[in-house]
Amino acid sequence: MPQPYAVMVVCTGNICRSPMAEVVLRDRFAAAGLGVVVDSAGISDEEHGRPIDPRARAVLLEHGYEPADDHRARRVRASDLRERDLVLAMTSAHARALRGLGDGDVRMYRSFDPGAPVGRAEHALDVDDPWYGGPADFEACLAQVEAAADGIVAFVRGVL
Repeated sequence: MPQPYAVMVVCTGNICRSPMAEVVLRDRFAAAGLGVVVDSAGISDEEHGRPIDPRARAVLLEHGYEPADDHRARRVRASDLRERDLVLAMTSAHARALRGLGDGDVRMYRSFDPGAPVGRAEHALDVDDPWYGGPADFEACLAQVEAAADGIVAFVRGVL
């Protein structure tokens, strides 16, 4: 039996942006009737073993999402790139680190957002890091994540 299509979202510590995107994408793929496996990881291991940030969890719950209680931050491995069909980087720095780690289909998460900035500015497609901010920053991050989610679902549907 063929393996299901697998998507990984990668940010810095795997406690804010990438687990938020993981939850949103799981929801969107399920709503689309697509059996896609979604997980997340971080470039750094500084948050290893920690759950999703409580502020990220709160904003997800406020918007009707069900974050997994068993999420634990982990660092991305080279094998992850080979085992995933699509790896979505939250920033250009994450994309560079992932491409340096090994082979895989690494793309910018916001490249699937039809309203994202267009141009060659290096950080134009970065998903804002809410870590140092307050509730409004987590709301803004979730809005960026949601804005690209349907484009990711459409892309995956097109390759299945």
